[in-house]
Amino acid sequence: MKEQLEALNSISINFGEGGMAIVNIILAFVMFGVALGIKPRTFKDVFASPKSVIVGVLSQWVALPAVTFIIALALSRWITPMIALGMILVASCPGGNISNFISSLSKGNIELSVSMTAITTAFAPIVTPFNFFLWGTLYSHIISIKADIPTLVIPFMPMLEQILLLLGVPIFLGLLFSRYFPNATKKITKPAQILSVLLFIGMVIVSFSQNFQLFLDNIFYVFFIVMIHNACALGSGFVLGTLTRVSTADRRSLTIETGIQNSGLGLILLFNTSIFPAEIWHGHYGGMLFITAWWGIWHIVSGLTVAYLFRRTPLNA
Repeated sequence: MKEQLEALNSISINFGEGGMAIVNIILAFVMFGVALGIKPRTFKDVFASPKSVIVGVLSQWVALPAVTFIIALALSRWITPMIALGMILVASCPGGNISNFISSLSKGNIELSVSMTAITTAFAPIVTPFNFFLWGTLYSHIISIKADIPTLVIPFMPMLEQILLLLGVPIFLGLLFSRYFPNATKKITKPAQILSVLLFIGMVIVSFSQNFQLFLDNIFYVFFIVMIHNACALGSGFVLGTLTRVSTADRRSLTIETGIQNSGLGLILLFNTSIFPAEIWHGHYGGMLFITAWWGIWHIVSGLTVAYLFRRTPLNA
């Protein structure tokens, strides 16, 4: 299995200067569209009833990356370091917007779901690179001792600077636009989000079209790795909600929010050579690309499945 997955690392996607400019524009547009859905009052409401939001943020920012790190170490005999780092990158991303829809299907606390998505997205320019650097570096150090491979040095400051620029600016502009142009925001939010999704899907199809057969050859392994990882993510949100004794509706939203990650953001970040420079990664991080891409498909399936199971269980059960 490990030898099979090594073949993925040979994949490199090079858009060129013009292509990278388009990638950055798409990323900025995606984050601007996400920010349009964040209401300033969301952050005020957090302080009115903070417990579940605090538990949820801790679940996403602390529990999920830590659980992912443990899973990556446990599977190190069968997976490659790049596959493991792909898992850690996904765990470092904020919650995905689709989590709000799935949370509503689950009869969860929609306000909590929206608040968690808003907070994790707003702070993603800082939290995402920090968590990826922290857990990725720790994993790299440990695995280099166990497997006798070179330690991968993840450059934190260059990554932070690039992500702050590429994510922070459009998020800030989106928040300002939403604040000062509320009527226009209502009209363009859904079209902007739909267009950003279509642009992203188109970019992924173009990017992976030349390596589609390699993906098919390894889908069996990638499928089970993502399935295990995602199940643990959903489980960690559920367990944390249970241990902290939040309401059933809140626990459902915590479960969904922790299991639905904005892996599309992670994938676009991987496409950016300023964030993942060739001199550090040697242009070969296909394992990270495929894990991140497949998560974006699978978490929809698993999220809808969990929502169906939640709906069959009364809220007072």
